[in-house]
Amino acid sequence: MTAATPFIEASSPHVMNTYGRVPIALSHGQGCRVWDVNGKPYLDALGGIAVNTLGHNHPKLVPALQDQIAKIIHSSNYYHVPNQEVLAKKLVELSGMTNVFFCSTGLEANEAALKLARKFGHDKGIERPEIVVYEKAFHGRSIATLSATGNPKVQAGFGPLVEGFVRVPLNDIEALKAATQGNPNVVAVFFEAIQGEGGVNPMHMDYLKAVRQLCDERDWLLMIDEVQCGMGRTGKWFAHQWAGIQPDVMPLAKGLGSGVPVGAVVAGPKAANIFQPGNHGTTFGGNPLAMRAGVETIRIMEEDGLLANAAKVGAHLAAALAAALQTELASKAVREIRGQGLMLGIETAKPCSALVGQCAANGLLISVTADNVIRLVPPLIMTVAEADEVVSILCPLIKQFLLDAA
Repeated sequence: MTAATPFIEASSPHVMNTYGRVPIALSHGQGCRVWDVNGKPYLDALGGIAVNTLGHNHPKLVPALQDQIAKIIHSSNYYHVPNQEVLAKKLVELSGMTNVFFCSTGLEANEAALKLARKFGHDKGIERPEIVVYEKAFHGRSIATLSATGNPKVQAGFGPLVEGFVRVPLNDIEALKAATQGNPNVVAVFFEAIQGEGGVNPMHMDYLKAVRQLCDERDWLLMIDEVQCGMGRTGKWFAHQWAGIQPDVMPLAKGLGSGVPVGAVVAGPKAANIFQPGNHGTTFGGNPLAMRAGVETIRIMEEDGLLANAAKVGAHLAAALAAALQTELASKAVREIRGQGLMLGIETAKPCSALVGQCAANGLLISVTADNVIRLVPPLIMTVAEADEVVSILCPLIKQFLLDAA
Protein backbone atom coordinates (compact mmCIF):
# COMPACT_ATOMS: atom_id res chain seq x y z
CA MET A 1 0.00 0.00 0.00
CA THR A 2 1.47 3.36 -1.07
CA ALA A 3 0.77 6.80 0.34
CA ALA A 4 -1.62 7.39 -2.55
CA THR A 5 -3.63 4.23 -1.94
CA PRO A 6 -6.86 4.93 -0.05
CA PHE A 7 -7.46 3.08 3.20
CA ILE A 8 -10.06 0.31 2.87
CA GLU A 9 -12.39 0.23 5.86
CA ALA A 10 -13.44 -3.22 7.05
CA SER A 11 -17.23 -3.20 7.06
CA SER A 12 -20.04 -5.75 6.58
CA PRO A 13 -23.37 -3.87 6.82
CA HIS A 14 -25.36 -6.65 5.12
CA VAL A 15 -23.99 -9.47 7.30
CA MET A 16 -25.79 -10.37 10.53
CA ASN A 17 -24.13 -8.77 13.54
CA THR A 18 -23.26 -12.02 15.32
CA TYR A 19 -19.56 -11.39 16.01
CA GLY A 20 -17.67 -8.71 17.89
CA ARG A 21 -15.25 -8.28 15.02
CA VAL A 22 -11.84 -6.63 15.07
CA PRO A 23 -11.97 -3.95 12.35
CA ILE A 24 -9.62 -5.64 9.91
CA ALA A 25 -10.23 -7.77 6.80
CA LEU A 26 -7.62 -10.34 5.84
CA SER A 27 -6.48 -10.66 2.25
CA HIS A 28 -3.89 -13.45 2.11
CA GLY A 29 -1.40 -15.39 4.17
CA GLN A 30 1.92 -17.19 4.06
CA GLY A 31 3.05 -19.57 6.76
CA CYS A 32 2.21 -18.07 10.14
CA ARG A 33 1.63 -14.59 8.73
CA VAL A 34 -1.39 -12.91 7.18
CA TRP A 35 -1.94 -9.55 5.53
CA ASP A 36 -5.03 -7.38 5.58
CA VAL A 37 -6.61 -5.66 2.58
CA ASN A 38 -4.52 -2.55 3.34
CA GLY A 39 -1.25 -4.49 3.26
CA LYS A 40 -0.58 -4.60 7.00
CA PRO A 41 1.08 -7.85 8.18
CA TYR A 42 0.13 -9.84 11.28
CA LEU A 43 1.69 -12.79 13.07
CA ASP A 44 -1.12 -15.33 13.37
CA ALA A 45 -1.22 -16.81 16.87
CA LEU A 46 -4.91 -17.74 16.50
CA GLY A 47 -4.76 -19.98 13.43
CA GLY A 48 -8.41 -19.41 12.57
CA ILE A 49 -9.17 -20.60 16.14
CA ALA A 50 -7.05 -23.78 15.99
CA VAL A 51 -8.06 -24.49 12.38
CA ASN A 52 -5.10 -23.58 10.16
CA THR A 53 -2.93 -26.53 11.16
CA LEU A 54 -0.52 -26.03 8.26
CA GLY A 55 -0.62 -22.25 8.33
CA HIS A 56 -1.45 -20.35 5.17
CA ASN A 57 -0.65 -21.17 1.53
CA HIS A 58 1.22 -24.36 2.44
CA PRO A 59 3.30 -25.47 -0.57
CA LYS A 60 2.22 -29.11 -0.23
CA LEU A 61 -1.46 -28.57 0.60
CA VAL A 62 -2.43 -25.96 -2.00
CA PRO A 63 -1.49 -28.00 -5.10
CA ALA A 64 -3.34 -31.03 -3.70
CA LEU A 65 -6.52 -28.99 -3.18
CA GLN A 66 -6.18 -27.40 -6.62
CA ASP A 67 -5.90 -30.88 -8.10
CA GLN A 68 -9.02 -32.03 -6.26
CA ILE A 69 -11.08 -28.96 -7.22
CA ALA A 70 -10.31 -29.68 -10.87
CA LYS A 71 -11.64 -33.23 -10.46
CA ILE A 72 -14.73 -33.18 -8.22
CA ILE A 73 -15.66 -30.99 -5.24
CA HIS A 74 -18.88 -32.56 -4.04
CA SER A 75 -20.85 -35.73 -4.49
CA SER A 76 -23.77 -37.09 -2.52
CA ASN A 77 -23.35 -39.68 0.19
CA TYR A 78 -25.64 -41.84 -1.92
CA TYR A 79 -22.33 -42.97 -3.43
CA HIS A 80 -18.98 -44.13 -2.07
CA VAL A 81 -16.35 -41.39 -1.75
CA PRO A 82 -12.95 -43.11 -2.01
CA ASN A 83 -11.05 -40.66 0.20
CA GLN A 84 -13.63 -41.14 2.97
CA GLU A 85 -12.26 -44.63 3.41
CA VAL A 86 -8.66 -43.40 3.14
CA LEU A 87 -9.17 -40.75 5.81
CA ALA A 88 -11.31 -42.98 8.02
CA LYS A 89 -8.69 -45.73 7.91
CA LYS A 90 -6.01 -43.24 8.91
CA LEU A 91 -8.04 -41.84 11.82
CA VAL A 92 -8.75 -45.37 13.01
CA GLU A 93 -5.03 -46.14 12.84
CA LEU A 94 -4.07 -42.98 14.77
CA SER A 95 -6.76 -43.39 17.43
CA GLY A 96 -6.90 -47.18 17.84
CA MET A 97 -10.66 -46.96 17.39
CA THR A 98 -13.03 -48.61 14.89
CA ASN A 99 -14.85 -46.42 12.35
CA VAL A 100 -15.77 -42.84 11.44
CA PHE A 101 -18.75 -40.68 10.50
CA PHE A 102 -17.87 -37.55 8.51
CA CYS A 103 -19.61 -34.18 8.75
CA SER A 104 -18.54 -30.56 8.24
CA THR A 105 -18.14 -28.85 11.63
CA GLY A 106 -17.37 -29.44 15.28
CA LEU A 107 -20.95 -28.63 16.17
CA GLU A 108 -22.17 -31.34 13.80
CA ALA A 109 -19.66 -33.80 15.23
CA ASN A 110 -20.78 -33.07 18.79
CA GLU A 111 -24.46 -33.24 17.82
CA ALA A 112 -23.81 -36.67 16.29
CA ALA A 113 -22.07 -37.76 19.50
CA LEU A 114 -25.12 -36.75 21.54
CA LYS A 115 -27.37 -38.71 19.19
CA LEU A 116 -25.09 -41.73 19.48
CA ALA A 117 -25.35 -41.57 23.26
CA ARG A 118 -29.12 -41.29 23.22
CA LYS A 119 -29.54 -44.18 20.82
CA PHE A 120 -27.09 -46.22 22.89
CA GLY A 121 -29.42 -45.65 25.83
CA HIS A 122 -32.61 -46.39 23.90
CA ASP A 123 -31.06 -49.60 22.55
CA LYS A 124 -30.57 -50.64 26.19
CA GLY A 125 -34.21 -49.86 26.99
CA ILE A 126 -33.60 -46.49 28.69
CA GLU A 127 -36.51 -44.24 27.73
CA ARG A 128 -34.97 -40.90 28.83
CA PRO A 129 -31.18 -41.18 28.52
CA GLU A 130 -29.02 -38.65 30.35
CA ILE A 131 -25.49 -37.50 29.55
CA VAL A 132 -22.97 -36.10 32.03
CA VAL A 133 -21.49 -32.75 30.88
CA TYR A 134 -19.24 -30.19 32.53
CA GLU A 135 -19.10 -26.72 33.96
CA LYS A 136 -17.39 -24.24 31.57
CA ALA A 137 -17.76 -26.68 28.65
CA PHE A 138 -18.42 -25.52 25.11
CA HIS A 139 -19.71 -27.98 22.52
CA GLY A 140 -21.46 -25.73 19.98
CA ARG A 141 -24.40 -23.40 19.36
CA SER A 142 -27.19 -25.68 18.13
CA ILE A 143 -29.94 -26.13 20.69
CA ALA A 144 -28.66 -29.55 21.77
CA THR A 145 -24.95 -28.66 21.90
CA LEU A 146 -25.82 -25.34 23.53
CA SER A 147 -27.68 -27.29 26.21
CA ALA A 148 -24.58 -29.43 26.77
CA THR A 149 -22.44 -26.29 26.99
CA GLY A 150 -21.65 -24.98 30.48
CA ASN A 151 -21.87 -21.24 29.85
CA PRO A 152 -25.06 -19.45 30.94
CA LYS A 153 -24.04 -16.35 28.97
CA VAL A 154 -24.19 -18.10 25.59
CA GLN A 155 -27.35 -19.99 26.60
CA ALA A 156 -29.24 -16.84 27.57
CA GLY A 157 -32.22 -16.10 25.35
CA PHE A 158 -32.46 -19.56 23.78
CA GLY A 159 -34.56 -21.49 26.28
CA PRO A 160 -36.09 -23.87 26.80
CA LEU A 161 -32.90 -25.89 26.58
CA VAL A 162 -32.84 -29.59 25.77
CA GLU A 163 -33.23 -31.85 28.80
CA GLY A 164 -31.19 -34.93 29.55
CA PHE A 165 -27.93 -33.46 30.88
CA VAL A 166 -26.28 -33.84 34.30
CA ARG A 167 -23.65 -31.15 34.93
CA VAL A 168 -20.54 -31.64 37.09
CA PRO A 169 -17.33 -29.69 37.89
CA LEU A 170 -14.00 -30.44 36.24
CA ASN A 171 -11.46 -32.87 37.64
CA ASP A 172 -13.56 -34.06 40.60
CA ILE A 173 -14.28 -37.77 40.36
CA GLU A 174 -16.19 -37.81 43.64
CA ALA A 175 -18.51 -35.08 42.35
CA LEU A 176 -19.14 -37.16 39.23
CA LYS A 177 -19.96 -40.23 41.31
CA ALA A 178 -22.25 -38.24 43.62
CA ALA A 179 -24.12 -36.58 40.74
CA THR A 180 -24.86 -39.92 39.10
CA GLN A 181 -25.39 -42.08 42.19
CA GLY A 182 -28.48 -44.23 41.79
CA ASN A 183 -29.41 -42.72 38.41
CA PRO A 184 -30.18 -45.55 35.96
CA ASN A 185 -30.67 -43.16 33.05
CA VAL A 186 -27.03 -42.06 32.67
CA VAL A 187 -25.57 -43.39 29.42
CA ALA A 188 -22.45 -41.31 28.74
CA VAL A 189 -19.87 -38.82 30.02
CA PHE A 190 -19.00 -36.04 27.56
CA PHE A 191 -16.17 -33.52 27.91
CA GLU A 192 -13.27 -31.73 26.21
CA ALA A 193 -9.84 -33.09 27.08
CA ILE A 194 -8.78 -29.44 27.24
CA GLN A 195 -11.62 -26.94 27.32
CA GLY A 196 -11.13 -24.28 24.65
CA GLU A 197 -13.84 -21.64 24.84
CA GLY A 198 -14.18 -22.29 28.56
CA GLY A 199 -10.71 -20.90 29.23
CA VAL A 200 -8.09 -23.49 28.16
CA ASN A 201 -8.84 -25.76 31.13
CA PRO A 202 -7.15 -29.18 30.94
CA MET A 203 -8.60 -32.36 32.38
CA HIS A 204 -6.03 -33.93 34.68
CA MET A 205 -4.44 -37.21 33.61
CA ASP A 206 -5.53 -39.10 36.73
CA TYR A 207 -9.07 -37.81 36.26
CA LEU A 208 -9.20 -39.02 32.65
CA LYS A 209 -8.13 -42.48 33.79
CA ALA A 210 -10.67 -42.50 36.63
CA VAL A 211 -13.52 -41.53 34.29
CA ARG A 212 -12.51 -44.23 31.82
CA GLN A 213 -12.63 -46.78 34.63
CA LEU A 214 -16.01 -45.51 35.86
CA CYS A 215 -17.51 -45.70 32.37
CA ASP A 216 -16.31 -49.28 32.04
CA GLU A 217 -17.78 -50.21 35.42
CA ARG A 218 -21.18 -48.64 34.69
CA ASP A 219 -21.47 -49.41 30.97
CA TRP A 220 -21.42 -45.76 29.93
CA LEU A 221 -19.95 -44.29 26.77
CA LEU A 222 -16.85 -42.17 27.32
CA MET A 223 -17.15 -39.34 24.76
CA ILE A 224 -14.19 -36.96 24.47
CA ASP A 225 -14.58 -33.77 22.44
CA GLU A 226 -11.25 -33.29 20.64
CA VAL A 227 -12.58 -30.64 18.23
CA GLN A 228 -10.17 -27.94 19.40
CA CYS A 229 -7.45 -29.81 21.31
CA GLY A 230 -7.04 -32.71 18.88
CA MET A 231 -5.18 -33.17 15.60
CA GLY A 232 -1.68 -32.82 17.02
CA ARG A 233 -2.17 -29.54 18.85
CA THR A 234 -0.82 -30.81 22.18
CA GLY A 235 2.02 -32.89 20.72
CA LYS A 236 0.01 -36.10 20.40
CA TRP A 237 -2.65 -36.75 17.80
CA PHE A 238 -5.37 -36.46 20.43
CA ALA A 239 -5.01 -34.79 23.83
CA HIS A 240 -6.50 -37.71 25.78
CA GLN A 241 -3.64 -39.92 24.57
CA TRP A 242 -1.36 -38.31 27.14
CA ALA A 243 -3.36 -40.27 29.74
CA GLY A 244 -3.01 -43.55 27.86
CA ILE A 245 -6.77 -44.01 27.54
CA GLN A 246 -9.16 -44.46 24.64
CA PRO A 247 -12.68 -43.02 24.38
CA ASP A 248 -15.71 -44.73 22.90
CA VAL A 249 -16.71 -41.66 20.89
CA MET A 250 -14.43 -38.83 19.72
CA PRO A 251 -15.68 -35.76 17.81
CA LEU A 252 -13.09 -33.96 15.66
CA ALA A 253 -13.10 -30.90 13.39
CA LYS A 254 -11.13 -27.60 13.25
CA GLY A 255 -7.55 -28.61 12.40
CA LEU A 256 -8.51 -31.79 10.53
CA GLY A 257 -8.79 -29.98 7.18
CA SER A 258 -6.36 -27.07 7.61
CA GLY A 259 -9.10 -24.58 6.79
CA VAL A 260 -11.40 -26.69 4.62
CA PRO A 261 -14.50 -27.52 6.72
CA VAL A 262 -14.19 -31.11 7.97
CA GLY A 263 -15.83 -32.73 10.97
CA ALA A 264 -15.70 -36.33 12.11
CA VAL A 265 -16.96 -38.65 14.82
CA VAL A 266 -14.57 -41.51 15.52
CA ALA A 267 -16.17 -44.46 17.31
CA GLY A 268 -14.68 -47.35 19.25
CA PRO A 269 -16.14 -50.88 19.35
CA LYS A 270 -18.81 -49.97 21.91
CA ALA A 271 -20.28 -47.26 19.65
CA ALA A 272 -19.22 -48.41 16.19
CA ASN A 273 -22.51 -50.01 15.17
CA ILE A 274 -25.06 -47.80 16.95
CA PHE A 275 -25.88 -45.78 13.82
CA GLN A 276 -27.49 -47.70 10.98
CA PRO A 277 -28.76 -46.42 7.60
CA GLY A 278 -31.36 -43.73 8.17
CA ASN A 279 -30.27 -42.90 11.72
CA HIS A 280 -28.03 -39.97 10.81
CA GLY A 281 -26.70 -38.13 7.78
CA THR A 282 -25.37 -34.93 6.25
CA THR A 283 -25.34 -33.22 2.86
CA PHE A 284 -21.84 -31.76 2.75
CA GLY A 285 -20.04 -34.07 5.17
CA GLY A 286 -17.40 -36.30 3.65
CA ASN A 287 -17.38 -34.56 0.27
CA PRO A 288 -14.35 -35.19 -1.96
CA LEU A 289 -12.71 -31.80 -1.35
CA ALA A 290 -13.01 -32.07 2.44
CA MET A 291 -11.70 -35.63 2.43
CA ARG A 292 -8.70 -34.68 0.29
CA ALA A 293 -7.96 -31.84 2.71
CA GLY A 294 -8.04 -34.25 5.66
CA VAL A 295 -5.90 -36.88 3.95
CA GLU A 296 -3.29 -34.33 2.85
CA THR A 297 -3.26 -32.54 6.22
CA ILE A 298 -2.37 -35.73 8.08
CA ARG A 299 0.16 -36.76 5.43
CA ILE A 300 1.95 -33.41 5.67
CA MET A 301 1.83 -33.42 9.46
CA GLU A 302 3.55 -36.79 9.48
CA GLU A 303 6.11 -35.88 6.81
CA ASP A 304 7.02 -32.59 8.48
CA GLY A 305 7.04 -33.85 12.08
CA LEU A 306 4.45 -31.36 13.25
CA LEU A 307 3.48 -33.22 16.44
CA ALA A 308 7.06 -32.96 17.68
CA ASN A 309 7.15 -29.33 16.55
CA ALA A 310 3.95 -28.52 18.45
CA ALA A 311 5.39 -30.05 21.61
CA LYS A 312 8.77 -28.31 21.26
CA VAL A 313 7.57 -24.86 20.23
CA GLY A 314 4.66 -25.00 22.68
CA ALA A 315 6.97 -25.79 25.60
CA HIS A 316 9.31 -22.98 24.53
CA LEU A 317 6.43 -20.52 24.20
CA ALA A 318 5.00 -21.41 27.62
CA ALA A 319 8.41 -21.02 29.27
CA ALA A 320 9.10 -17.73 27.52
CA LEU A 321 5.71 -16.34 28.53
CA ALA A 322 6.30 -17.38 32.15
CA ALA A 323 9.72 -15.72 32.16
CA ALA A 324 8.43 -12.49 30.61
CA LEU A 325 5.46 -12.34 32.98
CA GLN A 326 7.16 -13.54 36.16
CA THR A 327 6.41 -10.29 38.03
CA GLU A 328 2.75 -10.43 37.06
CA LEU A 329 2.54 -14.11 37.98
CA ALA A 330 4.08 -13.39 41.38
CA SER A 331 1.59 -10.59 42.06
CA LYS A 332 -1.32 -12.73 40.75
CA ALA A 333 -2.20 -10.06 38.16
CA VAL A 334 -1.62 -13.00 35.83
CA ARG A 335 -3.15 -15.97 37.60
CA GLU A 336 -1.83 -18.82 35.48
CA ILE A 337 -0.33 -19.88 32.18
CA ARG A 338 -1.76 -23.28 31.27
CA GLY A 339 -2.37 -25.71 28.44
CA GLN A 340 -0.16 -28.02 26.44
CA GLY A 341 1.71 -27.85 23.17
CA LEU A 342 0.37 -25.09 20.96
CA MET A 343 -2.84 -24.64 22.95
CA LEU A 344 -2.04 -22.16 25.69
CA GLY A 345 -4.09 -19.86 27.91
CA ILE A 346 -2.92 -16.89 29.96
CA GLU A 347 -5.44 -16.09 32.69
CA THR A 348 -5.46 -12.53 33.96
CA ALA A 349 -7.09 -11.29 37.17
CA LYS A 350 -9.25 -8.85 35.20
CA PRO A 351 -11.33 -9.15 32.00
CA CYS A 352 -8.94 -8.51 29.13
CA SER A 353 -10.93 -8.58 25.89
CA ALA A 354 -9.44 -5.18 25.00
CA LEU A 355 -6.14 -6.96 24.34
CA VAL A 356 -7.53 -8.52 21.15
CA GLY A 357 -7.72 -5.15 19.43
CA GLN A 358 -4.51 -3.89 21.00
CA CYS A 359 -2.61 -6.94 19.77
CA ALA A 360 -4.08 -6.59 16.27
CA ALA A 361 -2.98 -2.95 16.18
CA ASN A 362 0.53 -4.19 16.96
CA GLY A 363 0.50 -6.93 14.34
CA LEU A 364 -0.49 -9.99 16.40
CA LEU A 365 -3.68 -12.05 16.15
CA ILE A 366 -4.96 -13.67 19.37
CA SER A 367 -8.31 -14.23 21.05
CA VAL A 368 -9.64 -13.80 24.57
CA THR A 369 -12.04 -16.41 25.85
CA ALA A 370 -13.96 -16.79 29.13
CA ASP A 371 -13.53 -12.98 29.49
CA ASN A 372 -10.05 -13.12 31.01
CA VAL A 373 -8.05 -15.87 29.27
CA ILE A 374 -5.75 -14.98 26.38
CA ARG A 375 -5.85 -17.97 24.02
CA LEU A 376 -2.93 -18.88 21.76
CA VAL A 377 -3.63 -21.63 19.19
CA PRO A 378 -1.28 -20.85 16.27
CA PRO A 379 -0.56 -23.05 13.24
CA LEU A 380 1.45 -26.14 14.15
CA ILE A 381 4.21 -24.99 11.79
CA MET A 382 5.14 -22.09 14.12
CA THR A 383 8.87 -21.79 14.75
CA VAL A 384 10.73 -20.98 17.97
CA ALA A 385 11.65 -17.59 16.48
CA GLU A 386 8.00 -16.86 15.76
CA ALA A 387 7.06 -17.94 19.29
CA ASP A 388 9.62 -15.46 20.62
CA GLU A 389 8.03 -12.80 18.42
CA VAL A 390 4.63 -13.58 19.96
CA VAL A 391 6.14 -13.02 23.41
CA SER A 392 7.87 -9.79 22.37
CA ILE A 393 4.60 -8.28 21.13
CA LEU A 394 2.12 -9.77 23.60
CA CYS A 395 3.82 -9.49 26.98
CA PRO A 396 4.48 -5.72 26.94
CA LEU A 397 0.83 -5.21 25.98
CA ILE A 398 -0.31 -7.45 28.85
CA LYS A 399 1.91 -5.54 31.28
CA GLN A 400 0.61 -2.16 30.14
CA PHE A 401 -2.97 -3.35 30.18
CA LEU A 402 -2.64 -4.59 33.75
CA LEU A 403 -1.06 -1.31 34.85
CA ASP A 404 -3.85 0.69 33.23
CA ALA A 405 -6.50 -1.56 34.78
CA ALA A 406 -5.01 -1.38 38.28
